[in-house]
Amino acid sequence: MGKLDGKVAVITGGSRGQGASHVRNFVEEGARVVFSDILIEEGEGLANELGENVKFVKHDVTNADEWKQVTDETEKTFGPVNILVNNAGIVVTKNFEDLSEEMYRKVVDINQVGVFLGIKTALSSMRKTGNGSIINVSSINGLRGSAGNAAYDSSKFAVRGITKSAAMEFAEYGIRVNSVHPGIIQTPMIEKEGSEELVEEMKKTIPIKRTAHPEEVSKLIVYLPSDDSSYSTGSEFIADGGITASN
Repeated sequence: MGKLDGKVAVITGGSRGQGASHVRNFVEEGARVVFSDILIEEGEGLANELGENVKFVKHDVTNADEWKQVTDETEKTFGPVNILVNNAGIVVTKNFEDLSEEMYRKVVDINQVGVFLGIKTALSSMRKTGNGSIINVSSINGLRGSAGNAAYDSSKFAVRGITKSAAMEFAEYGIRVNSVHPGIIQTPMIEKEGSEELVEEMKKTIPIKRTAHPEEVSKLIVYLPSDDSSYSTGSEFIADGGITASN
C-alpha cells in the first residue's frame, strides 16, 4: 500500500530534474499524477515511461488560462485535485547593477506569481474533495539572503509568505499548505558543463559535505500530502544537509 493511494496530484516543472523525481515518487506511492512543464519532448517521454497513471500537459505557470486548463484536464482524466506541488522555478544569478527589470520580473512571474495562480486555481477543485495538500517548493534562499540572487531570493521568500497566508485561510476546508526548502540538489540546474569546480566548493559549505540526490527531496514532498503529516500546515520543511543549521 502506497502513502498516496487514491490521491490525484498536479506537479509543475515535472519534465526533468527534481520535478521528474517528484513525479516518479508520487506514482510509486500510488498517486495519479498530471504534471506540467514547457519542456514538451522530455515531458512526453516521462509520461510514456510511467504509464496510465500519469498525464503530461504543456503549461506556462505564469498564464492563468493555462492553469485552468491543467485543472480541468486533471478533473477530466483522474478526478478532483487532492495535491498540488508548485515546483516550477528558475534561477538567475546577477548583481543588482547587471540585473534588468525585465529579468527580475521574469523570475518573480515564474517563481512567485506562478505559485499564486496555482494555489488560486486548485482551490475550487480541492474543496470538492474535502481535503487537500499544497506543497510550495521554495529554497534555502527563501530563508536567508545571498549576494547576486536578488530576484531569486525575493521570489523564494515570497513563496514562504504566501504559504503561511494560504495555510491560515484554507484550514477550514481541510486543506494543508506547507513549503519545502531544498539546499544544493544534483539537478541540471547546477550540473552544467564547467560548473564542477564551483559545485566542489559549494560542498565544502555543507556540514554533511555532499549535495543531495533529487529523491531525498522527493521523499520529503511525498510525506507532506500523506496522512503521516496530518497535523502539519503553514510550516517550513528544510532539506539542506545542515547549511541553515547555524541561522
